[in-house]
Amino acid sequence: MARLGGVSAYEFRQVDVFTHEPLLGNPVAVVHGADDLSDEQMAAFARWTNLSETTFLVAPTDPAADYRLRIFTVSGELPFAGHPTLGSAHAWLEAGGKPQGTNVVQECGVGLVELRSDGRIAFAAPELIRGGEVDEETLEAVAEGLRIGRGDIVDARWCDNGPGWVGVMLADAETVLAITPDHAALGDHKVGLVGRYPEGSECAVEVRAFYPADGVAFEDPVTGSLNAALGQWLAGSQLPEAYVASQGTVMHRRGRVHVDRAADGAVWVGGDTLTTIRGTVEL
Repeated sequence: MARLGGVSAYEFRQVDVFTHEPLLGNPVAVVHGADDLSDEQMAAFARWTNLSETTFLVAPTDPAADYRLRIFTVSGELPFAGHPTLGSAHAWLEAGGKPQGTNVVQECGVGLVELRSDGRIAFAAPELIRGGEVDEETLEAVAEGLRIGRGDIVDARWCDNGPGWVGVMLADAETVLAITPDHAALGDHKVGLVGRYPEGSECAVEVRAFYPADGVAFEDPVTGSLNAALGQWLAGSQLPEAYVASQGTVMHRRGRVHVDRAADGAVWVGGDTLTTIRGTVEL
């Protein structure tokens, strides 16, 4: 951070996540060395970028962590989010960050999150805040919002690792891609859809994510937190222990999320990352 004419200049990167090709993943704005920014300044900048998430790298409060991450949407702060975690780790490493141990350790609202950084960056999925079966009232509301019958929901689980996702399995990937939700009817529900591709396809499943903002549901291009929770639900049971999920197809993106359940039961979620914008931001 440097002072320029009464304002502070911060190192800045915008990173495309879950893609190895520019403009086909999910972007996150990352501000480095943001310790002296207030919550209000962070929130204002996040509203200004108008991205799904904007992050701020600050000094950790836990000695086990390499850095602390503040994650903001246009409407508030999140305790955890997947693609900002990967994109921010990419930015921190690219700027010369060196982990204390073998892996990078991020501190955020849900605690410490471990990241592997050998080649493709991956994070260890944090424990679910809420899991288990979804109540019928919620499922009826979700089905109405998705414009499908309750019987079209093959399976469902709470997949809440911070954002509050409801995971919904449909018959197949084709059915997932055909969904045209009633945005108003979805209301406050954050819904993650998953459906299988035929055996032998490039990807195991297609994923879509709908979330509310100011009473209207929007679609997220590629969603790390949702795929982490879906992996905790499905990897090694209804899906292979290691698989690749496709997301963003309907939005003309080509997100690829790599999910892997390790021998110790930990679920790792990774993807390719690349910087598309670098420079400074004056705040």
